[in-house]
Amino acid sequence: MCASCGFPAAPGHWTEAGAATAPDRIRERFRRAQILRRVLKGTGLTVHDGGLVPGIQLSTLTGAQTIVPHLEQLWIEAERMTGTPFDPLDPKFLTSDV
Repeated sequence: MCASCGFPAAPGHWTEAGAATAPDRIRERFRRAQILRRVLKGTGLTVHDGGLVPGIQLSTLTGAQTIVPHLEQLWIEAERMTGTPFDPLDPKFLTSDV
C-alpha cells in the first residue's frame, strides 16, 4: 500500500519488463516519463511520474488530471481528455529524438 495515496502497490506491467531490481524499475519509470513528455508535447497534455505513486499522472493544461495504472490506459485517457483519437504510433510521434 502506498503511504502517499493509499493505492496498493502495482504488481508490475508488461511495459516494465526487463527491470530486474527496484532501482532499475524506478529509473525506467523516469525514462518512460521523459519519452511520454516528448510524445505528448503539443497535445495539451502533460505527464508526471515521480516514482512514488503507482501509475502515471496525466494532466491537461486546464488542470484536469487522472492517474493511470499503465501505458495502455494512458492512451485511452489521452483520447478522452483531448476529445480526439490518439495513436502513439502516428508518424508525427515516431522521431529519432524521442
